[in-house]
Amino acid sequence: MLLAQDRIAGQSLAAKAGLTLAAAALIALGAKIQLPFWPVPMTLQTLAVLVIAAGLGPRLGLAAMGAYMAAGLAGLPVFAGSPERGLGLAYLAGPTTGFLIGMALAMVVTGALAQGRGLGLRALAMIAGTVAIYVPGLIWLSAFVPADRLLAVGVAPFILGDMVKVAIGALALQMVGTRR
Repeated sequence: MLLAQDRIAGQSLAAKAGLTLAAAALIALGAKIQLPFWPVPMTLQTLAVLVIAAGLGPRLGLAAMGAYMAAGLAGLPVFAGSPERGLGLAYLAGPTTGFLIGMALAMVVTGALAQGRGLGLRALAMIAGTVAIYVPGLIWLSAFVPADRLLAVGVAPFILGDMVKVAIGALALQMVGTRR
């Protein structure tokens, strides 16, 4: 199956930069789109992260996450909940910074594990990427939430939505890959 990462190697630096910036914009857009879900609304940010990682690979995925973080640090309202929860460094002083760090890690994990894989293994790579988001996210969140409430606050409300996003992402990449 051919995905974008299979064709990227021969692209010019300008083309790779364009892909990186487009992917960063997709991450920002995903952070701003909230869907009603139970027990809490979900954004499409992690879906964007996992699809970008699996589709573009670890290098361009990580570069896209870096561009997204740089835009947020520069004060652009790209983060979920910004500008209401602050901009730039003020936002990063909050409880979700660990999850942003985890998204960068997920770009590497998912991107590396998903390369050249079929639907099932790509879905497993995305699950591994989701775990990579949760681990630093929960470590950081533990500074704000008591240990006995950490999983109830940081995992339980989101895990079902995250598994739905894994399924959607893996299926979407499968459909795109089989059209070529």
